[in-house]
Amino acid sequence: MTQIIYEHGFLVVDKEPGMTSHDVVAIARRALNTRKVGHAGTLDPMATGVLVLGFNNGTRLLQYITDGDKSYQATIILGASTITDDFEGEVLATADASGVTDDQIHAELSTMRGTFMQRPSSVSAVKVDGERAYDRVRAGESVELASREVTISQLDITAIRRIENAIEVDIEVTCSAGTFIRAIARDCGDALAVGGHLNALRRTRVAGFGLDKAISLTSLKAGEFATLPLVEVARTTFTARELALEEVNELSFGRPLSPNPDEAIYAAISGQELIALLCNKDALAKPIAVFAAAN
Repeated sequence: MTQIIYEHGFLVVDKEPGMTSHDVVAIARRALNTRKVGHAGTLDPMATGVLVLGFNNGTRLLQYITDGDKSYQATIILGASTITDDFEGEVLATADASGVTDDQIHAELSTMRGTFMQRPSSVSAVKVDGERAYDRVRAGESVELASREVTISQLDITAIRRIENAIEVDIEVTCSAGTFIRAIARDCGDALAVGGHLNALRRTRVAGFGLDKAISLTSLKAGEFATLPLVEVARTTFTARELALEEVNELSFGRPLSPNPDEAIYAAISGQELIALLCNKDALAKPIAVFAAAN
């Protein structure tokens, strides 16, 4: 692959298991030769798949990607619960799951579609009184986090396998930001009275960025990759508003433009350059972020 690196933009990486999201950021900083690199949506070390990185001015768009919905492929193990709600944690209890029927599994997981209150996994980055929940758990404290509203728009079972007294359930999930896939496994196991945890997790999409845009860690380390320019990121994430020359001039003087068609955020684009993000306020479209000097 020809290396095309823009000064500002995004890079989508297929994260490997056994490394943190920050590990990937550190590699990207060296590959991109900049310290200004961030990511949208943390992946646990056990997880693989889409990790969206923003660099230089691209970091200013990450908040809009982080808030977007996400898609996952995962495997649930029924028959054991763990302290982390995944296979990496200490086993808290085991049970014979052989008596659980496929219909019961389908019925229980179907209750998790839609909008509902979900309790995050205790071993997580959620903060409690300014301290990460996982630090409190590691210090021996019992932590139960407050439930939060999440939306799961897709939860499909793709396979059910029976292995001795345990059951493996493969699922595909599309959900809102802040949803814990580990909690789906935990809650399913609890409801079926056999315990459950996550055995595998792969993120396949974050907002408009899927595995089709992702590069491997090997390619990143070798410098064999291309980055996504800001204008392409903006077109993928927002509705584009193509600016006329006079509108570009108005923005250069800090003046608002005629209103957008609706209340969504629009990407103001001139040619192949992202100028600003626009949002309606007081019946006019006003910039909420400026990325290029309009001239």
